[in-house]
Amino acid sequence: MKASTILGLNARTQLFSYLYNRKKGKAIAVSKIKTEKVLKANDVATPKIIKKFKKPSDILNFKWYSLPDSFALKPSRGLGGEGIIVVKKRTHDNEGWITTARKRITPEDLKLHTLDILEGAYSLNNSPDVGFIQEYVGRHKAFRRLAYRGTPDIRVIVFNKIPVMAMMRLPTKDSGGRSNLHQGAVGVGIDLTTGITTKAIWYTKYIKYKPGTKRKLHGIKIPFWTKILRLAIEGQQVSGLGYLGIDIMIHPEKGPMIIELNNQPGLQIQLANGVGLRKRLERVEDLHVRDTEHGIKIAKALFSTPLSDRVRSDEAILTISALEEITIKGQDKTRKKVTAKVDTGAWRTSISESLAQKMGLLEKNNILWSKTVRSSLGEQVRPIISLTFWLSGRKITTAASVAKRMALKYPIIIGRKDLKGLLIDPQISIDRIKKAKQ
Repeated sequence: MKASTILGLNARTQLFSYLYNRKKGKAIAVSKIKTEKVLKANDVATPKIIKKFKKPSDILNFKWYSLPDSFALKPSRGLGGEGIIVVKKRTHDNEGWITTARKRITPEDLKLHTLDILEGAYSLNNSPDVGFIQEYVGRHKAFRRLAYRGTPDIRVIVFNKIPVMAMMRLPTKDSGGRSNLHQGAVGVGIDLTTGITTKAIWYTKYIKYKPGTKRKLHGIKIPFWTKILRLAIEGQQVSGLGYLGIDIMIHPEKGPMIIELNNQPGLQIQLANGVGLRKRLERVEDLHVRDTEHGIKIAKALFSTPLSDRVRSDEAILTISALEEITIKGQDKTRKKVTAKVDTGAWRTSISESLAQKMGLLEKNNILWSKTVRSSLGEQVRPIISLTFWLSGRKITTAASVAKRMALKYPIIIGRKDLKGLLIDPQISIDRIKKAKQ
């Protein structure tokens, strides 16, 4: 990562969090109870709260044995996962419960712990707090072999209604089943375009496998990926925060749910992805985002991870020619094969206006933004569109420039932004590549 692309603590606090986060939004984010109330009022998926404890008499008068077999006891203003007890099942004698840390806990233990919460044992500056019982979110089957006891979560950084970076946090034995990177959880970067994991970091060091195993951490497809991005944007829109981190868990039956909002999310997500956050934030700062779907399209088009970082390690590096037959996806999901020119001298992929028009790609909901360019023909306003195509069997979604290319032989030029992880051999003819695929 270049130093100029990295978001530091001062820039996060003084630029993005200060400028784009309103006081009301910050008040919502620091209180899990307020977060749940706002999300629920706006029909944004979040685990329901079963019981709140505001004063000691609430604790003493509550019938603790009426609690379900599984639940989570949390402080409303707790930090870093401190003070949270997650209960997985009842004991055989029905006199208590077993936590995800495999400890037996009784109603008396829960009462004492809740009293500590009210006294501020887990809140900032030890200020008085509110405790609450929340619905238990179990581990989705896709993560059963990846997480140690606890439930993994997915953090998505959202800015200007656009997801700009994401990672999965995996509980480990060191973290005690918690998804806190500072306590020893593993952070796994996620490609925003595909929802496939890329790099993984543990105690600031890059790793390839789950600690203590030979289970790969890259190349994992996150379930409900587009739904997760949609939920993250919806959470940002109702929170009153312009820049935030949203923590999401995948309920085994109900799907993705927002667990928490963070108005000053941690910065280790940059290490997990191997990419600086500041450059991405500045890239989308001035974009006009029409709605949630527009924000998702921009994110997927702009922030695709190089193929070499997100494919499985046993896949061979693909060699392509200077001319490639590609398949383009139209707005109505129709597909068309065309010959494209591979040009490492161009940064962005471009498509002819006539082809884009024919494929329905110039419809308003597919235009990401417009850009003014200067050429020998003078100033031109070119739309930047979302373009999906298949190159040698690999699906690529990108932001492509639309240009008038009537006098040129090839309707598409593939720029180097979309060629990362590929080798180009100009001596290989398109005919030889076709034969190799047969």
